[in-house]
Amino acid sequence: MEWAGLALFVAFIAYFIHLYNGLIRYRQLSQEGWSGIDVQLKRRADLIPRLLETVKAYMRHERETLHAVAVARQAVLEAQDEGGLVQRGEAENQLSAALGRLLMVVEAYPDLKADTTFLEFQRALQTVENDIQYARRYYNGTVRNLNVAVESFPSNIVARSFRFEKANYFELNNEGRSVPQVTFAQ
Repeated sequence: MEWAGLALFVAFIAYFIHLYNGLIRYRQLSQEGWSGIDVQLKRRADLIPRLLETVKAYMRHERETLHAVAVARQAVLEAQDEGGLVQRGEAENQLSAALGRLLMVVEAYPDLKADTTFLEFQRALQTVENDIQYARRYYNGTVRNLNVAVESFPSNIVARSFRFEKANYFELNNEGRSVPQVTFAQ
């Protein structure tokens, strides 16, 4: 009977370790997912000053739009330093909206729309926006897995014992969910 009790105890410990390691794996995957989002957001933030300089040459009197993009980019940089996911999401929403307005204003400048440098920046920006969307999906999937493990029985007992917490999803508002589309007259 002692061997059965010992075997049961060892099985319980092994299952406990399995649950703990699963929680660690989910937490690491969500951190990796956030890192992917962060890389793409930094790529976008680095691309914006070059895009603005190209556009400035054509749009001297559109200072309000350019200023809105610059202010939104600064808010993103400040949110990166503070590290809050909610603040970061709000700042990214503002930046997406400002970029959308900028690209709509570009429609009034046929020479700019034909400028190869601008077209390259626009393509790069669209690529980055798509990459942000993919990274956000991956991150939110890993957060979902972590949150399910933190809330599900019996892993919730292990999670509570070792202070695992639910992670926040990275959400963008509807305005920031799609890449701003610019149509060119043929």
